[in-house]
Amino acid sequence: MTVDIDKTAGGPSGTPPTPPEAIKAIPVRHYGRYVSAVVAIALLAAVVYAFSQGKINWGAIPDYFFDDRVLTGMGKTLLITVLAMLIGIVGGILLAVMRLSKNPVTSSIAWFYIWFFRGTPVLVQLVVWFNLGLVFEYINLGPFYRDEWSDFMTPFLTALLGLGLNEAAYMAEICRAGLLAVDEGQTEAAHALGMSHSKTLRRIVVPQAMRVIVPPTGNEVINMLKTTSLVSVVQYAELFRVAQDIGQTSGAPAEMLFLAAAWYLLLTSVFSVGQYYLERHYARGSSRSLPPTPLQKIRANLFSLSNRSSTTGGAA
Repeated sequence: MTVDIDKTAGGPSGTPPTPPEAIKAIPVRHYGRYVSAVVAIALLAAVVYAFSQGKINWGAIPDYFFDDRVLTGMGKTLLITVLAMLIGIVGGILLAVMRLSKNPVTSSIAWFYIWFFRGTPVLVQLVVWFNLGLVFEYINLGPFYRDEWSDFMTPFLTALLGLGLNEAAYMAEICRAGLLAVDEGQTEAAHALGMSHSKTLRRIVVPQAMRVIVPPTGNEVINMLKTTSLVSVVQYAELFRVAQDIGQTSGAPAEMLFLAAAWYLLLTSVFSVGQYYLERHYARGSSRSLPPTPLQKIRANLFSLSNRSSTTGGAA
């Protein structure tokens, strides 16, 4: 007796083909990850235990966390951050255009400005601004304003000029890198359509350069928020200065430093979220599909878990 084998069907004629065996995938075990995770958790637990056993009055932090003086100092920190960044961004754009100019005078002036302000510490610049009364005894603007330098250069103005003008040097290099990242063909095409140089910058070059400029600018904003703590040396009552004063009067100097650190962490976290969504906004034209946001990831994970549980319940 012979059996007719249907080669196309994979079995005897008239019988269904035998399904292939399911491939059992065995995941690779990464023991090094487990060991490193245990070591990291142990180190973290040791640090937390050390701080818990230290002579620190942790109860003083929530007592002063929403103190009126702390909130006022926090508001001044945000104010000087925003205003200094505005000066830095406007000045940086102007310096970047000057650096890219074909005029050797304006290009050299911009280069010297960037070289000087990036080459000297911001703390030194703040102290120099505060003590320029040794050079300029009076500030004389003709019929508009005339006063002594010590009365004109207040702690607020010192902090604003010291941080803003220093930031302009860094923003100039960021803006210059963004402008150079745009293909020259875009500018040539705009000029061929009859656009002026300034109109080409506003409508063609700058919008495309923003995708390169925004991420480092977000980092500069966060860095500026933390750098405002340096203006305490010129007697400006921002968050760090207020925390120091409260620590001296309350007898809890270390606790107030931790309070200031907590506020800085909270503010930088809020700024980081804003930076993330701003980067997504300017990345829309560079990729076909944007990566999911953290909220979208959480919703997707919750949806997949609910589907698994419903499938498991139905199978049972």
